[in-house]
Amino acid sequence: MQMKELTETYDYLKQFLTEERLAKIEHFSQESSDFVLPVVEDIYQFRNAAAIVRSVEACGFHKVVALQEEYSFEPNLRVTKGADTWVEVERLPRNMESFQNIKDRGYKIVVVSLENNAKMLPEYEITEPIALVFGTEMEGVSQEILDFADETLAIPMYGFTRSFNVSVAASICMYELKQKLIKSDIDYKLNEEKLLRMKILWATNSIKSGKEILAKYQKEHNLN
Repeated sequence: MQMKELTETYDYLKQFLTEERLAKIEHFSQESSDFVLPVVEDIYQFRNAAAIVRSVEACGFHKVVALQEEYSFEPNLRVTKGADTWVEVERLPRNMESFQNIKDRGYKIVVVSLENNAKMLPEYEITEPIALVFGTEMEGVSQEILDFADETLAIPMYGFTRSFNVSVAASICMYELKQKLIKSDIDYKLNEEKLLRMKILWATNSIKSGKEILAKYQKEHNLN
């Protein structure tokens, strides 16, 4: 859809929203960003999946790429506390083609791992869009992905424990990177088109039978 069509679609959906919900969408969308794209590998614990979605949304990053092989990324809705309404989950197969796909979108592949002379999170300088990759709960990130990655990033540890739970690691990284972006001169927020598409998604998810209402509108107006 072109900008005019996106605007008209969003205006149409507004009529189904309460004033309170519309105000929240307008307010929180202004801080939304895809400058950091969290990518999770085959997360099988639904509580971890939910905690990751919740942390991502709280930091204003409203998309997660879930690479699936043995397990489906299914966040526990009791744990997300509604964050799943605002976060788009893109499910891709867990293979190198998916990583290349992400890289082709303009993202630097940054794996959270102590391997390969990792840069420490407090000193890390974010200067371009990054896909931040978190490995599986048991095995971490595969060697194949480590070899493919542009960089590795690590969280400093100060005790005998050498790693955080994957959802905790995601929370720390997303929060710290958001703070770095806020303090920088980088234009990290969504452009006008992406912002409108995000508002349409949020409006649709906020409306009872929203997907059906949107599909009917698009069909009547010959929109894709």
